[in-house]
Amino acid sequence: MKLNIALVEPEIPQNTGNIVRTCAATGSVLHLVRPLGFEVTDKHLKRAGLDYWYLTDIRYYDSVEELMDKYFTGDNFYFLSTKAKKIYSEAKFNDGDFLVFGRETRGLPEPLLEKYYDRSLRIPMIDEARSLNLANSVALTVYEALRQNGFDGLKTGGELTGRGY
Repeated sequence: MKLNIALVEPEIPQNTGNIVRTCAATGSVLHLVRPLGFEVTDKHLKRAGLDYWYLTDIRYYDSVEELMDKYFTGDNFYFLSTKAKKIYSEAKFNDGDFLVFGRETRGLPEPLLEKYYDRSLRIPMIDEARSLNLANSVALTVYEALRQNGFDGLKTGGELTGRGY
């Protein structure tokens, strides 16, 4: 299963770097919508992504409209927002779906959420919390989509390699 992760105007290089690592580990494609709040050569971005850059297919767009014009079919995009009513685990994710996330400080643009409210998803949290970290939100949603599809294409066995966790 291959997912597409779209970040609309991400601002924090460490978040995007961590998302690069998640995309590399899951075979997901990363779509970055400009403007970016950092340079792609930023040392914090590179450090957070570790040595996984060669494993990640990263594509760039000048607007969310450009991204959608190229890939939107009507039922293959999900928009993640704290303003959504439907919980992310209620969605039925499919191969090739796009998970679209907004910038860290403001989320996705209101007109986009209004237009696609029925395709918008949220992650439950207590009322006092504004939001989760962007990289954590991406990881949570990606792994729910993969879980629903039996982790298709991923190694699920537990063999000791002496590396990492």
